Amino acid sequence: MRRATSNLCANLWHSSSFRPANYSSHAALTKDRYKVQRGKYASLTDKDVRVFEEIVGKTRILTDDADVEAYNVDWLRSVRGFSKCVLKPKTTEEVSAILKYCNERVLAVCPQGGNTGLAGGSNPVFDEVVISTSLMNNILEFDSLSGVLSCQAGCVLEQLETFLLEQGHMMPLDLGAKGSCQIGGNVSTNAGGLRLVRYGSLHGNVLGIEAVLANGEIVNCMSKMKKDNTGYHLKHLFIGSEGTLGFVTKVAIQCPVNPKSINVALLGLESYDKVLEILKTSRRDLGEILSSCEMMDLDALKVVEENLKLRIPIKECPFYILIETSGSNSNHDEEKLALFLENALDKKVVLDGTQASEPSRIKQIFELRERIAEALLMDGFLYTYDFSLKPVDFYSIVPALREHLKNLPNVLRVNGFGHFGDGNLHLNVTSKEYSKEILNTIEPFVYEWVSKVGGSVSAEHGIGFKKTGAVKFSKTPQAIKLMQQMKGVMDPNGILNPYKVLPL
Repeated sequence: MRRATSNLCANLWHSSSFRPANYSSHAALTKDRYKVQRGKYASLTDKDVRVFEEIVGKTRILTDDADVEAYNVDWLRSVRGFSKCVLKPKTTEEVSAILKYCNERVLAVCPQGGNTGLAGGSNPVFDEVVISTSLMNNILEFDSLSGVLSCQAGCVLEQLETFLLEQGHMMPLDLGAKGSCQIGGNVSTNAGGLRLVRYGSLHGNVLGIEAVLANGEIVNCMSKMKKDNTGYHLKHLFIGSEGTLGFVTKVAIQCPVNPKSINVALLGLESYDKVLEILKTSRRDLGEILSSCEMMDLDALKVVEENLKLRIPIKECPFYILIETSGSNSNHDEEKLALFLENALDKKVVLDGTQASEPSRIKQIFELRERIAEALLMDGFLYTYDFSLKPVDFYSIVPALREHLKNLPNVLRVNGFGHFGDGNLHLNVTSKEYSKEILNTIEPFVYEWVSKVGGSVSAEHGIGFKKTGAVKFSKTPQAIKLMQQMKGVMDPNGILNPYKVLPL
């Protein structure tokens, strides 16, 4: 049994019924908002389109502005390119033919999966040719003994989850956008999510990858072995590189057995010191059954209550912790969680709380956490960041940023929530509409703050386009130089997802 998660967040971004009051179908062009210069790439011609039609067919190429627009804009409405061509290959060989031709012509390309990213990594900056993996959605093989799933890059995460549930297994990755995001994009951004504290990162769970290099060469690293110590681990070059080193076409991923028992608890706490105490005791007392540990401040839950009309089932508290346990023995797990909660209440660590094991109640509780981003976007414009921070520093940046922004009247709210168990904070600021003044006040302040305490400026969303200037806060000049050298070797013409990941 797995909990039924809320996918409304992912499914409503493009729905006319869910758009902020000041929504505009035409967000400002990235090149204008962020003052970017176009690289020395060729421009698309009618001849190029005819060549692409020969590769994928006329029904799998989009060139009308109305059809292409959704691929140009991210769901935050923070970046927007002006691509004139979207290609929808079905096979690795078609991707290979497309990239070989684009490399020879020096046509820039933008790989795109479900387009659910938060850093602008999956959208063109200028007129790059978009290569969508949406039709590369076949499950290739599943080995029930090893738990290894092989699939194409365009498989939607929820599609894989549904398939695996029938086999008694589950995906090691769980995201609020699982109804739209694709596994190739997840791997390319090294997505984290709610289960990382239990099952680890994709660097550990992805056993094999097939990718196409810029010149069209297919690199088959589709090992299905848990241990493969033969030379360089090339697959890791593609995990987290956001399509800048190669185009991921297939994935082999280790999938754990589906737990028989799921329990959640939502706890209210009066101070951040109590939050730290809960983290310590949950790791100690829940041990092997702890699968998620999420933290939300009051403002983060209030926005869900105000904008989405969801009810918080416990009394108002400055902080909230959402704990999930998963195991094989329901009686054992429920007893262990109940004892943990009893001790927390007796010691007055927790002000209030609620516990659930029924799928419907679990879904209701997790909706409060998973729909925060959706609720924030309804304020108008969302400036969102994800940082890796030590537990002691995890929340301190939120009041620091509130103080830093206090003289800007257009700021609506500043809050924080995230994957507390693995130190991943989501920091958010909202305003009615985009403000350059607000952005320039937030940045580089937040990056400098994180760097000073030894954190990472990107925990799971990647660098994309919007954080290229922040890489220097987490990587040394020598490391950045090495990454640039790797890019030069693997993509000498720079056609793969240009303007992304590396400093411009």
